[in-house]
Amino acid sequence: MTQAKPDLTTTSGKLTDLRNRLAEAQSPVGDEAIEATHAAGDLTARERLLALLDEDSFVETDALARHRATEFKMDRTRPATDGVVTGYGLVGGRRVCVFSQDDTVFDGALGEVYAEKILKVYDLATKTGVPVVGIYAGVGPRLAEGVVTLGMYAKLFKAAADASGLVPQIAVVSGSVQGLQSVGPWLADLVIGLDHDTAHLTATDDAEAIARARTVLSYLPVNNRAEAPRRDAPERPATESAALDTAIPDAEGEAFDVRAVLTQIVDDATLLEVKAGVAGNVLTAFAHVDGRPVGVIANQPTVQDAVLDAAAANKAARFIRTCDAFNLPIVQFVDSAGIDPAEADSPTVQQAAAQLAYANAEASVGKITVVLRRALGSAYVLMGAKDTGADLVYAWPTAQIAVTGAQAAAAALDADVEKYAAEHLNPYRATELGLVDAVIEPSTTRAKVADGLLLLERKVVVTRPKKHGNIPL
Repeated sequence: MTQAKPDLTTTSGKLTDLRNRLAEAQSPVGDEAIEATHAAGDLTARERLLALLDEDSFVETDALARHRATEFKMDRTRPATDGVVTGYGLVGGRRVCVFSQDDTVFDGALGEVYAEKILKVYDLATKTGVPVVGIYAGVGPRLAEGVVTLGMYAKLFKAAADASGLVPQIAVVSGSVQGLQSVGPWLADLVIGLDHDTAHLTATDDAEAIARARTVLSYLPVNNRAEAPRRDAPERPATESAALDTAIPDAEGEAFDVRAVLTQIVDDATLLEVKAGVAGNVLTAFAHVDGRPVGVIANQPTVQDAVLDAAAANKAARFIRTCDAFNLPIVQFVDSAGIDPAEADSPTVQQAAAQLAYANAEASVGKITVVLRRALGSAYVLMGAKDTGADLVYAWPTAQIAVTGAQAAAAALDADVEKYAAEHLNPYRATELGLVDAVIEPSTTRAKVADGLLLLERKVVVTRPKKHGNIPL
């Protein structure tokens, strides 16, 4: 039996008509598309947003938007939402603006109205100072709408660039993205991808990707003028960090996993690694120390003996700039002999080293450096040196702070290796020169870092007026 059309001359009929229209937006191309998505083990675009947001907090915008195109028989098919679900809601009780691309509508191809909806999300986010989370799945421009789609991509990229550094942008790549559609995620601060090694965070399915987006937002402020949310400081036994006193192997050059050090310093279970699948010789992560969110950068001796290469320098530089944009203090843990001599003359490595130096020097948030073992040559300069702006520099008694290692120095200076090592491969020459603020017992590191972070909450930097610096990209 055919359902009777509502009587639009009555209020009741108009309400029924509205409900029917909104119901169409729930499944714009029919229930079969939803069933096929579920059969493939995926969530729909709408389900992804609902999983991201706190329960019953989603407020949809432009649910009834439809494209305006008429050429190539486009006027015969005008599904509600036009292929992207947009709106705002809460994540962990804090407001966010969101969009989720629906690849069941025109295969996720972007049209004019589709782009206008996302632009309105960006406008709302930047005006109100809240993060933008975009969930991506699509194939590029909607060919039937012509060149206007290229203009809309340009507008979207500009909106993302304008929002950069104002509000956090998180991109979740849940479906296939092709062509210009694949550019958008990389304009975000952090990209979460399904089995995608170059993403900042990876996941195996939709549900895990959405959960990771919720987690990473918990480390970030809502905008560049806000503080990141704090957690209650955990109760930790005074003896818990005693293992740090034996963390550095006595054997020269023996590797150790820097994670074993970091887990004794940051709060329990708060180390969230970023880009773990890329450049393993340097570790970048969000964490909390005494409840305060921080960005952590650490050389990893178990991978390539922690030498600095282009990939590691790029990874660290990008992470430093992300933390600095959103007021997260940076704590660096150093154990590296610097750039691999075999790559020292590579322009690619040299440019990446310049990017890391620039990022460290430019960052105005609180910066603490802890030299665990080697800070030799370029590693000393590039990994949070006092003279590139570190506010507090600590060294363990195992630290070796020098221009180069004992063998190379002794050969160049015609000196005795053991004598040179004894006199120069220690933290005390650097301490005498003011390059290190204090040599500390490893077991006190957590307390020193926590106390330093408390002090640096009051840090104020007055910068010279300029449009912006020119990082060596």
